[in-house]
Amino acid sequence: MLADPSTGDLVGRAPELLTALEAQSAPERHTVTGELLTNTIEVTSGVGGTVSDAVDDIAAAIAAVRRATDPAGIELLSAGSHPYAQWFNQRVTDKTRYRTLIERTQWWGRNMMIWGIHVHIGVDDRDKVLPIIGALSSYLPHLQALAASSPYWAGERTGYASNRSLVFQQLPTAGLPWALETWPEFERYVDDMTRTGVMADVSEIRWDIRPAPRWGTIEVRACDGMSTLTELASVAALTQTLVEFFSRELDGGRPLPTLPPWFHRENKWRTARYGLDARVIVDAAGSQVPVREHIAAVVEELLPVANDLSCGSELAGVRTILDGGASYSRQLDAADAADGDLRAVVQHLIREFRAGPEGSLVD
Repeated sequence: MLADPSTGDLVGRAPELLTALEAQSAPERHTVTGELLTNTIEVTSGVGGTVSDAVDDIAAAIAAVRRATDPAGIELLSAGSHPYAQWFNQRVTDKTRYRTLIERTQWWGRNMMIWGIHVHIGVDDRDKVLPIIGALSSYLPHLQALAASSPYWAGERTGYASNRSLVFQQLPTAGLPWALETWPEFERYVDDMTRTGVMADVSEIRWDIRPAPRWGTIEVRACDGMSTLTELASVAALTQTLVEFFSRELDGGRPLPTLPPWFHRENKWRTARYGLDARVIVDAAGSQVPVREHIAAVVEELLPVANDLSCGSELAGVRTILDGGASYSRQLDAADAADGDLRAVVQHLIREFRAGPEGSLVD
């Protein structure tokens, strides 16, 4: 998010900043682009062999953006929502795809003041994609709880840890994925949706987790915008190790675990509402455990896989989030300390994005 440093309000200056950034023109692994609203700049890593490669790219992209925003007197922050911005004060980026989206979705589309993190994990065999998505769907609530950072909406305390996740699913083709088991089933779905005009192409599937055929990846889209790079690295590491673990299970001829779709829906709502204090349903019998405990157990089980992938230290950082709280809880604490003044929450997010929760500079 682009914000005025004194008021904390969002500023729609992405077009001019992007022009300045294009003038730098040095070839980089990362990309810096516009998004739906002119108050937003999107940064994307290159393809990395490790989590640290990808996060280093994001750090480089943020540094490049700051070289344009600092002289312009603009601050940066990252979260699933802005604490008090109003949709009617924001401008939509002048692109056909965005105008088309707003024309179709109307009020819900204009309310899409949301910021998220997408993690792409490469998969070596197309036939693995849908089975892995089916198994990984059981862990979307865990990722959502760790990343939850949208407790406020348009100046109101919503009572939700991730209000963004419930707002976003109002768009057509958004929300939890359909329970498809094979690639031909996915192709039939895409054909049905394009023939009937629901979407123009596969890129308009907005599921919380989806195949990304253009890149040969599984794309996890369930997470709110992360407020610090260290937390981003931890969530990316958990995502990568889960995908790799399930890929190895398939290679070994072992069936992947699944849950009934109604449990997926309930778990998503619970972690959107309660964040890391939620209890989640973990098996088809309906067993329930605190999501904090389940995440800790999953991290412990996945550490050998993470070490193989050279992201053991990043995965271990998940425990720091469990111990210290996710961004939503820190935002609530910042508001309470300021007697409910949400401007203090924005300043807290600005400081965290620069320094991280541990106080190490991210610049």
